[in-house]
Amino acid sequence: MPVGIFRVCLVVITAIVNHPLLFPKENGTVPENTEEIIQKMKEREESLRLEQLRLEQEIADQEATQKALEKAAEVVEESKEEKVRWDMWTALSMVIFLLIELWRQDFQEGNWQDTGGEEDDMAVLGKAFKGVAFPDKAVLASFYEKRILGTTGDMARMREMVEGFADDLLEALRSVCNRDADMEVEDCMGVGSMYENWRVRKPFVCDLIVPFAPPEPYCFRSQTWCSGDCFPPDEQGYGTIKVCRADEDVTGCICDKTKLGEDMLCLLHSKANTTRPSSEMEDLLCFKNTQYLDADQVMKWFQIAVTKAWNRISHKYEFDLSFSLLDSPGALKIKFRSGKSIAFNLTPVVQYENSDVYFISHFPRRGLAADLPSSTHWFLTFAVYERRFIQLVSKTLPANACHVSCLQILSFLHGKQCSLTGPSGLTNYHLKTVMLHLLQARPSQDWAPEKLEARLQDLLKFLEKCLHEKKLYHFFIGNGKVPAELGFPIIFQRAEPLNLFRPFVLRRDVYRKTVDTFHEMLRNMSALINEYTVHIP
Repeated sequence: MPVGIFRVCLVVITAIVNHPLLFPKENGTVPENTEEIIQKMKEREESLRLEQLRLEQEIADQEATQKALEKAAEVVEESKEEKVRWDMWTALSMVIFLLIELWRQDFQEGNWQDTGGEEDDMAVLGKAFKGVAFPDKAVLASFYEKRILGTTGDMARMREMVEGFADDLLEALRSVCNRDADMEVEDCMGVGSMYENWRVRKPFVCDLIVPFAPPEPYCFRSQTWCSGDCFPPDEQGYGTIKVCRADEDVTGCICDKTKLGEDMLCLLHSKANTTRPSSEMEDLLCFKNTQYLDADQVMKWFQIAVTKAWNRISHKYEFDLSFSLLDSPGALKIKFRSGKSIAFNLTPVVQYENSDVYFISHFPRRGLAADLPSSTHWFLTFAVYERRFIQLVSKTLPANACHVSCLQILSFLHGKQCSLTGPSGLTNYHLKTVMLHLLQARPSQDWAPEKLEARLQDLLKFLEKCLHEKKLYHFFIGNGKVPAELGFPIIFQRAEPLNLFRPFVLRRDVYRKTVDTFHEMLRNMSALINEYTVHIP
């Protein structure tokens, strides 16, 4: 208790001693310090108020930015949803369009698939055949006997004469060539309508192809559009021919791709086994600075060689020989002293591997053919297999079958119409292709001679379909039904079908002219046939 009283007294004394009123003089600056403190407090308050305003402004800006971001996200989300809906509609529209197109093609193929029913063939013909009067069987038989059969004997005699002269000419050509440097020429072969017995229009022209090979130690290695190499669509049906050494690896040696050191030597290719320089490659008829065979160089060499050969044997014959056409380097003409002449084509070709497919340098008389992409591109001809196929199928047909007769009549009508209205995009090769397709599609008994009228209608009907669709596929390329007896290369059977009417898609003026000529031929068919037919009461 005394301790507590002492503590209270001590606190009271301390308070009295420290009271400011007891020391007025020493504490006279207190009011001044108070005003300064108040002033500082006001400044502090003002700075805090400004800081508060700044913070409030920042918070407002952040809220505005957040709202803008949320709004932009909503817009993006809406655009994504709208784009998804648009993509779905686009895809759906494309699917519907493709289904309609497939249905249209199937419908057209279904209409044309029956190419020769016996029941009312005229009723299923296209619009171009409405109002067209087909000649009856008697008129067609009389026309064929009077106009077509009379030319068969002339063709046989002409073939025999031309083949004998060509063999003699090529034998002389071999004698004037340098066997160590020039190309080696083989025996010629007859192809085309003259050797398939369906050519009807004069002047008769024999087509002969002459295979040739390079001198030793060189060989030809070919590349086609269907052999895995990259060829654009406009080069389908073409290939290139590379001149290589016979002992050169097909895939190429690593020494051609890698720079060897001075102390390293390739055991496969020594200095004595190197490729000839560019000047010597040009002597091998290659394109400048390449190893690819040049068709123009080949034709120039062949013309010079033929001229030398003719000069050696001209004294044996009583006629003259000359080149007849500038645009067909292999076109030759025999002129007799009586004024008569015989034309034939002698064209150099290169054999494709070990088959009877050949690379041909120039095609004579090709109406619809486009220009070659370059002189190193060679077109492939299947003329030998076409002739063999016709001979093979003819053995299974009835006696005096009408397949050749149909083709002859169609070729005659088209040729007569072109002489009246001018040339069209159709060629005799197109007409033969149509006949080959039908010959494979129809049974053998349908080609009996008494069914000539029906089969002629089938040819015209099929040709109208192809013109309408602008599609006529090559008979051999992409055709898996080629008879195995022919020994046809499987690489071409597995290739994509080659559309012979593709130029019609690119050249509308030629297509329009061709269609008009075809329709005009149909309208004039009876008149053209009656003109060369004996009157039948």
